[in-house]
Amino acid sequence: MEKITVVGAGHVGATCAQLLGLKELAREIVLVDIVEGIPQGKALDQWESAPIEGFDSRVIGANDYGSTDGSELVVVTAGVARKPGMSRDDLLLTNANIVRGVTEEIVGRSPDAIIVMVTNPLDAMAYLAMKVSGFPRERVIGMAGVLDTARYRSFIAMELDVSVEDLQALVLGGHGDTMVPLVSYTTVSGIPLTQLLNRKRIDELVQRTRDGGAEIVRYLKTGSAYYAPAAAVVQMVESIVRDKKRILPCSACLQGEYGLDGIFLGVPCKLGASGLLEILEVELTAEERAALEKSAQAVRDSVAVLGAETFARAGA
Repeated sequence: MEKITVVGAGHVGATCAQLLGLKELAREIVLVDIVEGIPQGKALDQWESAPIEGFDSRVIGANDYGSTDGSELVVVTAGVARKPGMSRDDLLLTNANIVRGVTEEIVGRSPDAIIVMVTNPLDAMAYLAMKVSGFPRERVIGMAGVLDTARYRSFIAMELDVSVEDLQALVLGGHGDTMVPLVSYTTVSGIPLTQLLNRKRIDELVQRTRDGGAEIVRYLKTGSAYYAPAAAVVQMVESIVRDKKRILPCSACLQGEYGLDGIFLGVPCKLGASGLLEILEVELTAEERAALEKSAQAVRDSVAVLGAETFARAGA
């Protein structure tokens, strides 16, 4: 790929740009942020690591979108974190304004780009980006399930004292308290998790997965996770850039799959050169299906808060 843009030079965006460079997933990686000097300084620092790490992807920083023209893929991490006294609805509306503006810039400068959305609330922001851009669902994908699944796998690996490489799992649903780790599809080197742990302990690990982001926030106190989120983004981008056709849990716009329509939700997705290639429908237990429906309703509620006015202002 010739050019990938990362919007937002905070911890997630900057780490993402660094990993993209290390893996040489594009000839040029553009890091954009409105704060003067931050993207330029971080990009230069990363480029100066290239002779040591041995990569030739050129990393550049900018405060405007001029350098992003013709990007084939854009990762959107821009947004604010929830602050004391800020309600979830306040966060939603604040980040909606940011994502709307970013999306309009993407459309104007990179009309053929694939958008990978990272800004929270993830599923609602992905929906907004698709509506504002007018892009087909194949070119707007949200990063959430890869991260949630990685957390789930890491917790199980610690519990069983086994390699994370032997853990196979899927976490579906919205990115938040209602996410749905699929216990029925969780195996350790092919062995069902239910044969290795009792249900009570499994439920505790499922809950820890749902609280995974909050657990890190409690430790950091003034920040949130960024190493694992950035790694999750890059896994998705690599599958697209290298046309690997990996099956990864991502937030995608459903069009009848799982009995749902017109909503972004975490589901198993095949990712390749043109973005979303296919959504795979897997059989769910009655409990898992009910949990997925509950998660879908939570996403609908978030989108409803945005209201028709948000989309009208965006020209959607």
